[in-house]
Amino acid sequence: MIGRVILLDQIAGREAAALMVDGQLEDVLIDPGVALAPGAICRGVIGRQMKGQGGVFVDLPQGARGFLREVKGLSPGQTVIVQVSGGSEPGKALPVTLRVLFKSRHAIVTPGAPGLNISRRIRDEDLRASLQSLAEAEMSGAQAGLILRSVAAHADATDIAEDIAAMRTLSEAVMADLSGAPELLVDAPSPHEEAWRDWADPAPDEVVEGGFDDHGATDAIEALLQPRVELDWGAHMMIEPTRALIAVDVNTGNDTSPAAGLKANIAAARALPRQLRLRGLGGQVTVDFAPMPKRDRQPLEQQLRTSFKGEAEASLAGWTPLGNFELQRKRDRVALSSLLGDVV
Repeated sequence: MIGRVILLDQIAGREAAALMVDGQLEDVLIDPGVALAPGAICRGVIGRQMKGQGGVFVDLPQGARGFLREVKGLSPGQTVIVQVSGGSEPGKALPVTLRVLFKSRHAIVTPGAPGLNISRRIRDEDLRASLQSLAEAEMSGAQAGLILRSVAAHADATDIAEDIAAMRTLSEAVMADLSGAPELLVDAPSPHEEAWRDWADPAPDEVVEGGFDDHGATDAIEALLQPRVELDWGAHMMIEPTRALIAVDVNTGNDTSPAAGLKANIAAARALPRQLRLRGLGGQVTVDFAPMPKRDRQPLEQQLRTSFKGEAEASLAGWTPLGNFELQRKRDRVALSSLLGDVV
């Protein structure tokens, strides 16, 4: 189907949402089945510092343990408000951050980061001025900052004001709740809630209850559990997570033309950010690109930078002496294979 379609369904007994754009799976959200999922906000207690590892352990609710990299001014036994910022492998601490965000459809309240900001995607100066006045009125006297999201450009002022007020009230209550043992204070959003919140701009052409099978989402998700990814011109790449890193191998297939390597590598560079996002993969990524002349490295690296723009936090480290390309991507989700690998 041509257009932007949001599907609200279940897969393998888990609540799930899929975003299909022109018949291709663009994003997928699946309930991880745990209380401390990415986005959850907790009261935690600072544990022992890990000298040499640049962080500190945090005691979380339900006996869980987090790892916090922002250690300046913290001491063991101190109570803090943290947010789970990503998934982790079994047996490892959950990544958490002190930069807590209270997100809604139109607004994000940012405790500890003052300032009123409007999405750069809103370009109309009169509209920006109107939204600025609305934000100033609703956040008057607040210690927290505010970000108005791009969808606010198409929303009613009353709805925006209600969103801001709700997020401000919630943030002030939560950030002041520092007394007591580790506790879950705000649940992570469900997939259907997160889809409603984060996939609103551009507005979908259709929102469908169910429909994974009818719109090809189930088949696309099953394909993500396989390492092979088909690319243009008959090329393919293999994406294989290990305990230490994510290994990516790019192959030209049957193409034996002089430009086969560059064509395959450009196709892989365009597809890689989406594949990592859909598979829920992060951490260190090492790419073994198909053989090509060294003079072609610069245009390939430029394509990588363009492809990763707007994705989750990623750092492109560059080429190794052996000719591989290394990058680091934020672990912002639970790996799809850990959720569905044994049941789909």
